[in-house]
Amino acid sequence: MAPPRFRCRAGARRRLAPLLLLLALAPAAVAAVGGDVEYPHCSCDGGGGGGFWSVDNIFRWQKVSDLLIAAAYFSIPLEILYFVAGLRHLLPFRWVLVQFGAFIVLCGLTHLLAAFTYEPHPFVLVLLLTVAKFLTALVSFLTAITLLTLIPQLLRVKVRESLLWIKARELDREVDLMKQQEEASWHVRMLTQEIRKSLDRHTVLYTTLIELSRVLGLTNCAVWMPSAAASDGKVTMHLTHELRRGGSDEGLVVIGVDDVDVVEVRRSDGVKLLGPGSALAAASGGGKEDTGTVAAIRMPMLKVSDFKGGTPEVIQTSYAVLVLVPPADKTWGAHETEIVEVVADQVAVALSHASLLEESQAMRDRLAEQNRELLQARRDTLMANEARDAFQRVMSQGMRRPIHSILGLVSVVQEDDLTPEQKLVVDTMGRTATVVSTLINDVMEMSATNRERFPLETRPFQLHSMIRDAACVSRCLCDFRGFGFAVHVENTLPNLVIGDERRIFHVILHMVGNLISRIDSGHVTFRVRADDEVAEDTLGQRWDPWRPSYSSGYSSVKFVIGVKSQQSSGSTIPPAGQFKRKPSGEGFDLRLSFSMCRKLVQVLSNCPFL
Repeated sequence: MAPPRFRCRAGARRRLAPLLLLLALAPAAVAAVGGDVEYPHCSCDGGGGGGFWSVDNIFRWQKVSDLLIAAAYFSIPLEILYFVAGLRHLLPFRWVLVQFGAFIVLCGLTHLLAAFTYEPHPFVLVLLLTVAKFLTALVSFLTAITLLTLIPQLLRVKVRESLLWIKARELDREVDLMKQQEEASWHVRMLTQEIRKSLDRHTVLYTTLIELSRVLGLTNCAVWMPSAAASDGKVTMHLTHELRRGGSDEGLVVIGVDDVDVVEVRRSDGVKLLGPGSALAAASGGGKEDTGTVAAIRMPMLKVSDFKGGTPEVIQTSYAVLVLVPPADKTWGAHETEIVEVVADQVAVALSHASLLEESQAMRDRLAEQNRELLQARRDTLMANEARDAFQRVMSQGMRRPIHSILGLVSVVQEDDLTPEQKLVVDTMGRTATVVSTLINDVMEMSATNRERFPLETRPFQLHSMIRDAACVSRCLCDFRGFGFAVHVENTLPNLVIGDERRIFHVILHMVGNLISRIDSGHVTFRVRADDEVAEDTLGQRWDPWRPSYSSGYSSVKFVIGVKSQQSSGSTIPPAGQFKRKPSGEGFDLRLSFSMCRKLVQVLSNCPFL
């Protein structure tokens, strides 16, 4: 607490110094006025007479005035030292202050010495007064010369002060502009955050209208979207989103895309102010007494075109129009238009993100649907595989094993000594069982590999023996059905041929069975002959005729199976479409369809003739 107390006492002493000097000089002045002063050096002739304006009174007042002037002069340097001592920025003017202080002190000293000259005084006083006046004159002259250089500097300081004031006002304007820009940036950030809170197209647009209306104090906001091209190729603008609906309930509000204001807004990059008679402004709720100048700006509608390398490529296809309706007392400023432009860009980006999200969602739905289809196809495939495996198990256990047992028994019987008739029957049974086994193998192989082509086992075999067995089986079938049967085989028919014996035997049996199943009764004729004319005509085709054992040439063997109905006298074969198929009551049928036999014949490079 000591230092503050010491500073207070020192300051009080500095403030009381001029007062103490005045109090010290005051008694001298009173004594000079109160005493009888004579002025022997004055050559006054007693002018002025007596009274208040006498010579004595005038000298007394001069003496008091000199003393008071001296006291005032002595107090001025003390005040200067008191107020200027701590100002370091006045160091360039220290010499001027010293000169001015010396001038003030000498002036005060001159007046103080002059106050003692109104009464008899010694020569030393006169000498001191003379020296004081000379020094005062010298210092005054030097001060006057110094002021010649100081005054321009002071003027420049004043000019600099004016410039600083101007600069300060400019800085104030810049600060105001920065505050406005900061406020606009804050509004833009706030609007951007509100817009980006949702990824739904309609939510983004309605949020934009609400926030712009709140920030800018608008009366109404509206968004116009371009429609798809009509059949006549005309495109229109539809009012899709509006903050406050108008009084009319017209439903869909439409304006032509070729409207003058719409064309100008779509061509302009910034905000476009609409005139009083604008159709776009009137349709958006403007053009009324309580509304001001309507502004509009375009918003690019970005659409995802395709995906390349995982990155979507966006193409600017069309523009939407954002219309802003302010109140009547509002004017559009630079920062407000800047806010609208930035918000329009942000809305375009948000709409593009929403469009991309919708496209991604649609693609995800399509992928999910495809995944479900693939899973269903996989389940169907597994079920088909299980059904095929079950079918193969049933075929193997229910048919292949019994056929193999029959083949084994037939092979055992064939080793015994049999009569020709018995041997014919046993060989026929063995050949028929072999055909059935081949059919079973074909069916199982087709179910396993999904192939429609039949493998051939081409090897030499005896044609006469195969025809004899086929005729035996055919006779059995005809006798079972109640048909007559006859066989005609040419003697010139070759015996040793090359081919697939089982396939040929199967086709012959199918031809016979197909004929006798179409009619009720009749006589079947099985004729086999060598047809050289057919061989000559078909050498250029894709035929593979049998090679006889006695010649290096080619010969064509023709199998003809005819049915002579009992109701007709001629031996004719009706077309397949005219027969009525009899229902088969048996549970086991070795015949295939005619289309399958035709495939067999095509594989064998022959064709059946009925």
